[in-house]
Amino acid sequence: MANLGYVGLGAMGGLMVERLMAKGHTVTGYNRTKSKAQPLIDKGMKWGESPREVAEASDAIFVMVTNSAALEAVANGPDGLLAGLGAGKLLIDMSTVSPAVSRALAAKVRDKGAAMVDAPVSGSVITLQQGKLSIMVGGEKSTFERVRPLLDDVGPRVTHVGSNGLALSMKIAINLSLAVQMLAFSEGVLLAEKSGIARETAVDVMTHSVIGSPMVQYRGPMVLNMPDEAWFDVNMMQKDMLLALEMGRQLDVPLPTTAVTNEMLTAARAMGLAKKDFAVIFEVLARMAGVQK
Repeated sequence: MANLGYVGLGAMGGLMVERLMAKGHTVTGYNRTKSKAQPLIDKGMKWGESPREVAEASDAIFVMVTNSAALEAVANGPDGLLAGLGAGKLLIDMSTVSPAVSRALAAKVRDKGAAMVDAPVSGSVITLQQGKLSIMVGGEKSTFERVRPLLDDVGPRVTHVGSNGLALSMKIAINLSLAVQMLAFSEGVLLAEKSGIARETAVDVMTHSVIGSPMVQYRGPMVLNMPDEAWFDVNMMQKDMLLALEMGRQLDVPLPTTAVTNEMLTAARAMGLAKKDFAVIFEVLARMAGVQK
């Protein structure tokens, strides 16, 4: 049983805290909006008034925030995570951010005598609830061995991919395909629908065909009934697509389908759909095709 901290208690972070507490760990949490953390506090999570307080109270601290700027905000300053770190402590960053930003933070953590890994996840709220989450880890092998038992309590598949920042590179490489697949799936559904096939039939056939990847199987039905609460909204997905395009330019890797799909996400934002799940790409393409719901 470990004395853990968790900074960033959104949908994914909150569920992870529940899993960690169910495993018998003590968790001290912090979230910018305390009211969102109240259900976890009611279940036994301790509350930290700042990221620094969480770090001071914990031996290993998880972080899951929205982007690079948010990570730097919770890490730096007199009330930041770095101010609360000391020798022997562990920082486990599960955010999807720029690999360069993550490596820079890891260097600052080492200066404090602590150690850090980047540990982004592949999956969604439903994947986490089903116990099928996959976690990639970047950092020194010895640090990975220290954090692995904790990560095993979050998801069943934990893979060390290399040094600091490389897990984020892997995550970005995966995430670009999610939106690209969703666009390709939407194209197929709309082509079938406009040829005279019922949308429900097209979705059923396609999700059970050779193209029915796990992502298509759990997100494809959203074109029939878009959830009110996004699993992963347009803004978040576009953040990852832009990280991918930045990496592509740096590494001389052309990413043509990523670039096109990114423009569809821009169109979604222009249509006022930024807070919808990124599966709303279907609605964008449907409007362009003259198809009504």
